[in-house]
Amino acid sequence: MAKFAGRVVLITGASSGIGEGTALHFAKHGAKLSITGRDKTRLEDVAKRCSECGIPADDILALSGDLTDAAFRKSTIEKTVAKFTRLDVLVNNAGLVFPLGCMELSESKYDIEMNLNMKVPFLLCQLAVPHLEKTQGNIVNVSSLSGVRPSPKVGIYCASKAALDMFTQCLALELAPKKVRVNSVNPGVVNTPIFTREDSFFHNKDEEASKFLKEQEVVHPLGRVGQPQDVAESIAYLASDAASFVTGQILFIDGGRHCV
Repeated sequence: MAKFAGRVVLITGASSGIGEGTALHFAKHGAKLSITGRDKTRLEDVAKRCSECGIPADDILALSGDLTDAAFRKSTIEKTVAKFTRLDVLVNNAGLVFPLGCMELSESKYDIEMNLNMKVPFLLCQLAVPHLEKTQGNIVNVSSLSGVRPSPKVGIYCASKAALDMFTQCLALELAPKKVRVNSVNPGVVNTPIFTREDSFFHNKDEEASKFLKEQEVVHPLGRVGQPQDVAESIAYLASDAASFVTGQILFIDGGRHCV
């Protein structure tokens, strides 16, 4: 329970899905948390549930805003360090996917997708690294199996995650002399609200999402889709001292799907 006691973990996109699960998991292991999300109500609910996991409410900083905004990015790092005096782990989880092929995606949606999935992690790393150098901390980027497996329906999402994977490995090499580790987790299909919320993949959300997730169980060799907890535990491993000799890793959390 005390694996991350005294350590400060910043998690983006923490108001739902993998980010929410990751925040709760780190809270159970005693971390001090800085969490971001665009939905203030959801984010505050996550913060409350993190406190219920056993860490003091004062050890949680919830910052609602848009990470594509430079001022919010800067203030996120500054407020985190001002409150906790340090930063040990940056989890770049915030991202999105438009369910459109390369010939269907508009220029404006291309910019939105590439900005949040690749540009934001890049710029947050630039802001965070000076603080991570002081603690010999680390970065975990949340990528995707789509970074190495093409799909005709989400081509630019695949491209953004492929870029994030290469960035992860290049940054790992750059920061290794400074003892700052950089890794990524690459989930397969994970059962999150992305399939059922208003901007989901599906028009008939509940029925189509249920059918899709059932179909995906078959193509994942372990016979099920992932859950946020599966990814959260892997992120925590990479961020922990147990992975002190691991950097530049692209870790598939996909029930063996990348082998198929």
